[in-house]
Amino acid sequence: MTFDRRIKIAPSILSADFANFGQECRAVEDQGADWIHVDVMDGHFVPNLTFGPAMCKAIRPHVRGVMDVHLMIAPVDAYIDAFAEAGSDIITAHVEAGPHIHRTLQAIRGTGAKAGLALNPGTPAEAARLLLDDVDLICVMTVNPGFGGQKFIRSQVEKVRELRAMIGDRPVHIEIDGGVDPATAPLVAAAGADVLVAGSAVFRGGSVSNSAPYGENIRAIREAAEAPCV
Repeated sequence: MTFDRRIKIAPSILSADFANFGQECRAVEDQGADWIHVDVMDGHFVPNLTFGPAMCKAIRPHVRGVMDVHLMIAPVDAYIDAFAEAGSDIITAHVEAGPHIHRTLQAIRGTGAKAGLALNPGTPAEAARLLLDDVDLICVMTVNPGFGGQKFIRSQVEKVRELRAMIGDRPVHIEIDGGVDPATAPLVAAAGADVLVAGSAVFRGGSVSNSAPYGENIRAIREAAEAPCV
């Protein structure tokens, strides 16, 4: 992975056709997706149960670009090696998921993967300040984690601004996860985000046999995010 601050669209496969994950990953990449985002949920840290390392390993051959794995699980550390071995390029853990987040970030980087730090809506930006030299990405949750299709929480835009000021010239991505669409993308992009996770807003209206709507949806989000502020 090379670092840049251009807008990157990362479709969340939580909104894809579960029977066709490999084809769905290929379809959205063919239609302009930059990263593939995998939401891992344990039914404990968040009220939903989704994927594990085996699924990540199964889709890895179908993902040409970055596989961005978001661990909404607790505990985290015991599973880091398995997700790294499954081919994750980025592994993101929640600051709220355990008492030793610094150790967790070190363990992620120790596998060779990039380390991400996720913040729930109720967690202030200040929680990341002393960890900025240990992360490659900060994921700002703009919905409460657990389910797709939730309404964007606008108070998180200010959190993005605060994080962007804290980060300075460090090579750290700011990722937005939750409620991203053409209406909300420009808000977070203007505040300093560069990775936009979108589920239903990307996969709506398309399928592996009719992927053109995926491209239309991705372009709409990207163009809205990149439009100059007026």
